[in-house]
Amino acid sequence: MTAPDPSPDRPAHRGGLWRNADFRRLWVGETISQFGTTVSQLALPLVAILALHADTWQVGVLTACETAAFLVVGLPAGAWVERMRLRRVLIVNDLVRAALLAWVPVAQLLGVLTIEQLYVIALAIGVSTVFFDVAYQSYLPELIDREQLVEGNARLQASESVSHIAGPSLGGALVQALTAPYAVLVDAVSFLWSAAWVARIEARPPRPERSPDRNLLREIRDGLRFVLGNRILRAIVLCTGSANLFGSVISAVFYVLLARQLRLSPGVIGLLTSTAAVGGLIGALVAGRFAAKVGQGPAIWIASSVAGPCALVTPFVQRDWTVGLLAVAQVAMWMGIVVYNINQVSFRQALCPPGLLGRMNATMRFLVWGTMPVGALLGGLLGSTIGVRATLLAGAVGQSLTFLPVFLSPLRRMRELPSYAEPAAAEGEPVVGPPVPIER
Repeated sequence: MTAPDPSPDRPAHRGGLWRNADFRRLWVGETISQFGTTVSQLALPLVAILALHADTWQVGVLTACETAAFLVVGLPAGAWVERMRLRRVLIVNDLVRAALLAWVPVAQLLGVLTIEQLYVIALAIGVSTVFFDVAYQSYLPELIDREQLVEGNARLQASESVSHIAGPSLGGALVQALTAPYAVLVDAVSFLWSAAWVARIEARPPRPERSPDRNLLREIRDGLRFVLGNRILRAIVLCTGSANLFGSVISAVFYVLLARQLRLSPGVIGLLTSTAAVGGLIGALVAGRFAAKVGQGPAIWIASSVAGPCALVTPFVQRDWTVGLLAVAQVAMWMGIVVYNINQVSFRQALCPPGLLGRMNATMRFLVWGTMPVGALLGGLLGSTIGVRATLLAGAVGQSLTFLPVFLSPLRRMRELPSYAEPAAAEGEPVVGPPVPIER
């Protein structure tokens, strides 16, 4: 199958994506938003650990709350988003997240901030993020042609990686200077910035038609059938879902190890987190060329096989030279993760017919991110019973094996991955129908 020609309703942009004004606006908004998000990803756990003196279990619960929404509303979100204007979904959810995060410093100033409030805020932000992410991944193919998806995802991932380099360092400095609750305000401002730039996007895809016989359960079932009925997508689900499960086990106790057991300062923790994003930036820059050299399928399983074992360094880190070794391992791990993500997300977007993009993205997020709250709760439970380092070791061993589903799938031998092709229609008739089937 081959990708369709550029849509007649979307102008061709000669000279690359940077001449596409709408893509630039989306890119600028997302870059600043990601920059702020990296600050709060460091600051929120430190609010719990340093300001509220939360124990290991409570930190695990907070980590679970951040991703629980993907398990709870992930599936219906896809069907709901397909009924809405994607641009409006992005703007509204940027504003909602800004308001929620702004409450943290206000509550701290009033002396009423509690761990339970952090749980609620994390849950609500998670719900908003579900809708934003589903709409965002469905909106990108509306702004650029399908043959540009790898380039577009790589550039967005590169800017995200840059923000992850600078963001945690700034976050650590802000936590030390302002304390953790007030550092969260930076993320709130970043979401307002993102909303302002998305609002400037000129592309206005028509509002989806309201089918008189639409049925939420049937629409959800269609999304599940598309993902689980495809052998390659099933392998990606198993790989990504298990990686997120074991990664969340590690994340639940990672900052407890650094802040409480190793007694590293917030500034050092931020700097250590930033070094990991260097690998993400390298991965974003080489993802396309690496796939062109080894093949699209091998690029996915090779990147996954490199990323997982790097986690084995974490359980053995001490307050000495091994902190530097952890930084190197983080660089290698995130390089593999980003190469994997760019290629598998671009494949999914190219494979899916336009009418199923929202449901496909929501189904994938439900299946692969739904494991994260489970992993976080498991990490908190294990951390409070068998200890932080034993929990990190268990998570690292599991993460080392997560590449097996994609390695044992047809991806191992596929240099070029299939993509969606518009079914041929008779002259004067609308193009309708399911995508051309692929090998299952």
